[in-house]
Amino acid sequence: MRKDTYQWLIPALLALGVAGALWFYWGQSRQQDRKLVEPATPAVEAPEEVREGPEHPLETTRDTAAAEPQLRPLPPLDESDEYFKLELSDLFGESLDNRLADSGLIERIVATVDNLPREQIAERIKPMAGAPGPFIVKNGGKEDEFILDPENYQRYEALVDLVAKAEPAELEELYRRFYPLFQKAYVDLGYPQGYFNDRVIEVIDHLLETPEIDGPVLLRRPHVLYEYADPALEELSPGQKLLLRIGNEHAATIKAKLREFRGRIIIP
Repeated sequence: MRKDTYQWLIPALLALGVAGALWFYWGQSRQQDRKLVEPATPAVEAPEEVREGPEHPLETTRDTAAAEPQLRPLPPLDESDEYFKLELSDLFGESLDNRLADSGLIERIVATVDNLPREQIAERIKPMAGAPGPFIVKNGGKEDEFILDPENYQRYEALVDLVAKAEPAELEELYRRFYPLFQKAYVDLGYPQGYFNDRVIEVIDHLLETPEIDGPVLLRRPHVLYEYADPALEELSPGQKLLLRIGNEHAATIKAKLREFRGRIIIP
């Protein structure tokens, strides 16, 4: 199992519709390095016919800026880090600021969101620092069998609490206001015809399909890293594995926020 951190919780709720489960980046360990702007290999084959225009168009703050002249204009994407970090700190508290990446924050969030349903996520695109404390397992009833210790779930409590207390309307406003920069980063990632809000909806739906585990979470350790003993769980995406790793209670909180956020950024 990959070294876990709660970095995707920010992208899962920041960029994911909230901007970066803020969702949830769990640290990646020993993963193949690649450029931040390199597009990932699509998980499924592209449709034969390319859809014209976005499936889920989003009205942004820029669209209504004429009626709100007091709004500060967005900076260029490559100059947005300080501005965006200040906005996140105002919304989630200063404790979050110390965990955020120093540069390319919006680009990292967008890349993370895009990769949540895929097979892996490159370490270099993580937008946040790792979760505190070691990964804890207990010996199982059989040789070479391990159990995920429920004490691990406590490592995520602080961040999940930030997500739970976040004001939905403010999260939506932040996403809409910075959406032009999210879209620019998504195009730069390698999707010139893509629409980031469509991808956000797809990823949220994917995360909401994460199964729940009744009973202990069994692990195995064929090499250095732990893996889920159940092959079906091990085949899940990094985003879904993280939801399993934080425990059913925390996952339910994150899923509820994702559903609520989804409802705010999609046209019924």
